Amino acid sequence: MSMPRYTLTLWRIAVFIAALVPLAYWSSQVAINAAGPEPGRYLLLNIGQGILWMLLLTLSLTPLTKLTRWKGFTLIRRQLGLWTLTYALLHLFCYAVFILGLDLSRLGSEIVRRPYIIVGMLALTGLIVMGVTSNKWSMRKLGKRWKTLHKIVYLVLGLGLLHFLWVVRADLEQWSLYAAVGALLMILRLPPIARQLPKFRQLIKRPGQARA
Repeated sequence: MSMPRYTLTLWRIAVFIAALVPLAYWSSQVAINAAGPEPGRYLLLNIGQGILWMLLLTLSLTPLTKLTRWKGFTLIRRQLGLWTLTYALLHLFCYAVFILGLDLSRLGSEIVRRPYIIVGMLALTGLIVMGVTSNKWSMRKLGKRWKTLHKIVYLVLGLGLLHFLWVVRADLEQWSLYAAVGALLMILRLPPIARQLPKFRQLIKRPGQARA
């Protein structure tokens, strides 16, 4: 399924704006004093969940491309990946500012009390590695190793879910939803199942076919 170049450009712009909307909303809630008694923690937790949203959306693009054959999903894969990294860096920024108060000497004691911080840092490291190597130069330089390297996205997902589970262990409802979606996306990537996805294209009505 192909679309004019200008439509694809508008698609990328729409994705960019959509990725900004949650950040703008959460910031506005803080600005109007509607974020509760701890606005810093409010931002920290919501942006943290935003990382999982972005990561799961990024992982959904390959199955969607196989199902629809629309290159628009492939076009925004790097874009969403970089947004995932952006959210993760903002999450770290909120932690440093609102929890540590920019006092890095407290980090050691925080890690002892909250070891899930180490898990989060490992996930962030994986995102940084993928973000730094997401350009064409890195793809040419690494060759076949590039795809192998970027498979650490699965490890990042696992670490992210573990980090979130550790944070909200008293309330598993939201975590279970993220974990279920993540598990489904991993199942869809299993070779025997991934090979079957194109066969379901006939179930997707294209606009032209619908009118015909």
